[in-house]
Amino acid sequence: MTWRLGLIAGEPSGDLIAARALAGVKLADPDVRPQGIGGPHLKAEGLDVWHPMNELSVFGYVDAIKRLPALFRIYSDVKKRWLREPPAVFLGVDAPDFNLRLEHKLRRAGVPTVHFVGPSIWAWRYERIHYIREAVSHMLVLFPFEEAIYKKEGIPVTYVGHPMADAIALEPDQNAARIRLGLDQHARMIAILPGSRASEIKLIAPRFLKAAQLLQKKDPNLQFVVPMVNEQRSREFKSFLSEIPVNHLRIVLAQEQASGISDPIAWSVLEACNVALVASGTATLETALFKKPMVISYAVSPLVRKMMAWKSGQERPYLPWVGLPNVLLNDFVVPELIQEDAKPENLALEISNLLNDQNRCDRIQNRFMEMHHTLRCNTPQRVADALLSIVHKQT
Repeated sequence: MTWRLGLIAGEPSGDLIAARALAGVKLADPDVRPQGIGGPHLKAEGLDVWHPMNELSVFGYVDAIKRLPALFRIYSDVKKRWLREPPAVFLGVDAPDFNLRLEHKLRRAGVPTVHFVGPSIWAWRYERIHYIREAVSHMLVLFPFEEAIYKKEGIPVTYVGHPMADAIALEPDQNAARIRLGLDQHARMIAILPGSRASEIKLIAPRFLKAAQLLQKKDPNLQFVVPMVNEQRSREFKSFLSEIPVNHLRIVLAQEQASGISDPIAWSVLEACNVALVASGTATLETALFKKPMVISYAVSPLVRKMMAWKSGQERPYLPWVGLPNVLLNDFVVPELIQEDAKPENLALEISNLLNDQNRCDRIQNRFMEMHHTLRCNTPQRVADALLSIVHKQT
């Protein structure tokens, strides 16, 4: 019997992992009819897209304020549709500010609500747990330590692992990735990932490029490869590159990906490199899954920093780590240089230390392999089982 799945994914990372999860649901029950908000990956999996994902994406507090009227219109539209014709279950993927509010309304109307990718309450604003308890029927979490948090708070929860851990091979093939991208097979290569948002390019890219200059002063043969999600981000990055030139630097755009390769362009770049300089975020987890030693860095403007502190009521995260690999491994496995510490000299020094210490790199790669095995547990199947269990309880 046909049943409808309400689904909202608000960012590219959510679109990708939601698409893999939806593929698992469809495999288990082809009668599902997904509808809602998503990007190209979800659309390819058959999502009836009511609004494109980019209408929901906001980049920082200032952008969120500007976009409030449009966001409210989208919120009102999907809420009215689903209250009028309730789905069998609603799945909100990440985007907690939008999805939790919607889930609260839908659950009060009798719709089972599942939230996939728990907000980082373990780092910021733990008090959100009380609103989550009211809004969410069942949490699906990516990381093992999150399961204990929700169980302690009396919220039904299932650890489903991370879909990227299923999608990324346990043993990366560096030579094959370099052939795909047309890169030098023998060069020492550093991947630079300064983020995918304009604000990140503006604040982080100059630091990374200056660090690359310092590294090339010591070794002129070093090569750099930079993945860019689109032409706009590439143009923004190139504007800084013209001011801070770096030799042997290749920018790789998503459309340069060889036909038949469906994974994000950053994955091929990470598979091809020796070490990476990465802006904190999902990319650090991707880098770890490719077993690449890295230096994690991040910086925000003073205004954004004040707004984050105001909104969260705290100056720093609860945990001593910012990067996901360190959080998951409960240790400073790789260096983190944040805000004032993210000076080009510091970044270059830490990258150089990694390049010149193979024993340390081997230890890091072993820790990342352990983490990969922990996160690799057929996430699409686990998500499908959780959703179908909820749907079948109603029939």
